Amino acid sequence: MKKNNLILFFLFVFLFGIGTTIQAQSDILKKLEKIAIIDQKVMIPMRDGIRLATDIYRPKTDGPVPIIFSRTPYNFNTWRDGKETTRTMETAYKMVEKGYAYVVQNERGRYFSEGEWDILGVPLTDGYDAFSWMKNQPWSNGKIGTLGCSSTAEWQMAVAALDHPSHAAMIPQGFGAGIGTVGDYYEQGNWYRGGAEQLLFFSWLYGVEHDKFKPRIPAGATQEDLIRISRFYDLAPENPPVDMAAALSHLPLQDILKNIHGKKEIFDKMVRRKPNDPEWFEGGLFHDTMELGVPSFWFASWYDVSISPNLALFNHVRNNTKDKDIRDNQYLIIAPTLHCGYTRATENTVVGERSVGDARLNYEEQIFAWFDLWLKGEANDFKEKTPRVQYYTMGSNTWQASESWPPEKAKMKTYYLNSTGHANTNKGDGVLSTKPPKKDDADSFIYDPMNPVTSYGGNVCCTGNAVQGGAFDQQSMEGREDILVYTTAPLSEGVEVSGFIESKLYISSDVKDTDITIKLIDVYPDGRAYNLDETIQRVRYREGYDKEVFMEKGTVYEVNLTPMSTSNYFMAGHSIRIEVSSSNFPRFARNLNTGGNNFDEKEGITAHNTIHHSKQYASQIKLPIVK
Repeated sequence: MKKNNLILFFLFVFLFGIGTTIQAQSDILKKLEKIAIIDQKVMIPMRDGIRLATDIYRPKTDGPVPIIFSRTPYNFNTWRDGKETTRTMETAYKMVEKGYAYVVQNERGRYFSEGEWDILGVPLTDGYDAFSWMKNQPWSNGKIGTLGCSSTAEWQMAVAALDHPSHAAMIPQGFGAGIGTVGDYYEQGNWYRGGAEQLLFFSWLYGVEHDKFKPRIPAGATQEDLIRISRFYDLAPENPPVDMAAALSHLPLQDILKNIHGKKEIFDKMVRRKPNDPEWFEGGLFHDTMELGVPSFWFASWYDVSISPNLALFNHVRNNTKDKDIRDNQYLIIAPTLHCGYTRATENTVVGERSVGDARLNYEEQIFAWFDLWLKGEANDFKEKTPRVQYYTMGSNTWQASESWPPEKAKMKTYYLNSTGHANTNKGDGVLSTKPPKKDDADSFIYDPMNPVTSYGGNVCCTGNAVQGGAFDQQSMEGREDILVYTTAPLSEGVEVSGFIESKLYISSDVKDTDITIKLIDVYPDGRAYNLDETIQRVRYREGYDKEVFMEKGTVYEVNLTPMSTSNYFMAGHSIRIEVSSSNFPRFARNLNTGGNNFDEKEGITAHNTIHHSKQYASQIKLPIVK
């Protein structure tokens, strides 16, 4: 009897859950239908005749309205697996309620959009043509703002460089994979850092890329046909789950997706490109040789995969755009979250293992104030109320404001690496000091690419179960002999570090090529050691990404790593630490140390690497200290 009652109870809970979900779907649809004209699966033509699937939600009004436009490679179909979903409708309701038309479109070759897909929705003219179509609609006021995070943001910059007259404002969020080259950064859309492959796209493409032999809707299908078909077929592939931690360990790199039966047409061409390959400059990436002419409200986050290039792009536009009005209308928010995690901040925001306090912010209010200013022409007080830069300082756990990045009061302070030659592990004698060492008691370690340092936390996204992003206690990692650890004495007073962190290391090795990695860490009095940022440099590219210069055994080389970024308050009693090694895997691909292509190699060789620190070889890190 008890067993039957238990079965009935769980059946009731199950049916109640289904009923609640259906009711929620019905409620949001009814609310939306009251205020909006809903026009789904509108096929907008591009200049070559290809049509892109677009859903339009606009206010029930006779007057023209501004448009908030999101273009995405992801599935926004309101029917999935025979069930109606609410996410797109909920977003649309917010926009329409505020007086905007909300237009969401799939990139070329994605889901119901025609054509063949490539990363960032090339050709660039698709974005321009979509703007033109929207501008010419009788319900449009001719003002378009673009909004989105990650892949829904990353196309915006290069299309903005086309300078469509209706593209009035944009809010790119977590936009690093849209940046090709800017200043010191040659990441080519997060594919590289310092010339080493970032493996996030190896994982991301497995889940996202559609096969060229996928089922397709016949060309010329009517809107009525598409709406009907979309209730039964959402055209979303269902990839078998993969242990990505194991998958990314496969060699050679070029066969990683083949090994897990992934769709690999785009991957196959990208994995062979070197950092300065001309093809990086022919797609949808934004490069700092391009002119960006759109007022922009940038969103970045400390534990995103490309925080430094994101901040460098903000500065580039602020300092180099020809139009003064555009330079003056650039704003920035930096949150202490993971990729696109802004609104997931809580009263006790935990990023990885570290609590960074109450990191909430009135994002929605600021977003609509920005669009009201530029798309509606409202004379609101956005500029008076909104700091140029809003940034969150971890450690003190406070939102702060500045007119620039780094903050005006930040001054660079140099800390030198030193030891008696035994900086290996956190039990070694490596120190960071403001005084340069007098002699070279160099530190050496063995880097075996078949036993790399495992990524533990970090500034990362999109790697499945391979790497969990955020701040984690690094003590367990620092027991490895192939990690050099340099730490200041406990601080007598608190120190705020906010800005770009520069590092210069002097290295020698017995191999032609290797990598150098570095992490910046906040060490607590009880020994906990939380990572703040990390970077890497493939040594063959130390003189630039247009050439490969290999090492000779025993020769000492200067290596400048790409700058890291953070805002962290090191409290009194805490210490500042860096870790130096030659791998951070699978956050970054392993250098097999051969001097070969790396992507097509299966066997590596062991490197004996040495970090020098002396008056002549003053290995150092420069921190932006805010007084």
